[in-house]
Amino acid sequence: MSGIESLYPFLYGEAEATSPAGDTGGSVFDDVRRSTREKVAEIAALREQVIAEYAEALASCAIAIAASFAGGGRLWAFGNGGSSTDAQAVAALFAAPETEGAVCLPAVALTADVAALTALSNDVSFDVVFARPLAAAGRPGDVAFALSTSGGSANVLRGLAEARHRGLVTVGLAGYDGGAMAEPGAVDHLFVMRSSSVHRIQEAQTTVYQVLGELTRRALGAPAGPATDG
Repeated sequence: MSGIESLYPFLYGEAEATSPAGDTGGSVFDDVRRSTREKVAEIAALREQVIAEYAEALASCAIAIAASFAGGGRLWAFGNGGSSTDAQAVAALFAAPETEGAVCLPAVALTADVAALTALSNDVSFDVVFARPLAAAGRPGDVAFALSTSGGSANVLRGLAEARHRGLVTVGLAGYDGGAMAEPGAVDHLFVMRSSSVHRIQEAQTTVYQVLGELTRRALGAPAGPATDG
């Protein structure tokens, strides 16, 4: 067997997996089931850990976000790679709620503006792709919502620094040990997913921003809507 069949034997009728030493390690389906159970257990444990550590902080953060919206503020979300799509999900969570009758709240994903991203990257520096838009449009009392698995992305940190300089409320979601985002004074409301797996970090971050969205709407006295799985 060669090519794609060797990579995915369970798709081509091969029921047995072989270890590098040549020993049969059981069926591939057993390996997949075991791996799936392990991953589900890992994300469940991480979510429980995050809630245990940040329950009060999540409520405080939601109140701050709600106060921003109530005062006419806007939320700006940003991040790189997979976190860029999460930033768009955060903006949609507030601006385009799925619940009928829910109020649309002003939220924007900086990652959705491809023209600005590419212009700043090409003409200035990729490090300023979030800081410059926040400098141009961010207002005191707005919310800067940053996502990073490492907590150390230079452009995310520059965006947060610019936001704090201009009086925005800063919210950060990070992984590992929080990286530079965990340094004193870097972020007003920081939530660290303490894992070394990017997959588990992003899954837990999804849970955190879904919870923040629900709590924010409750703080505003608006329908929270059902939280989606992540």
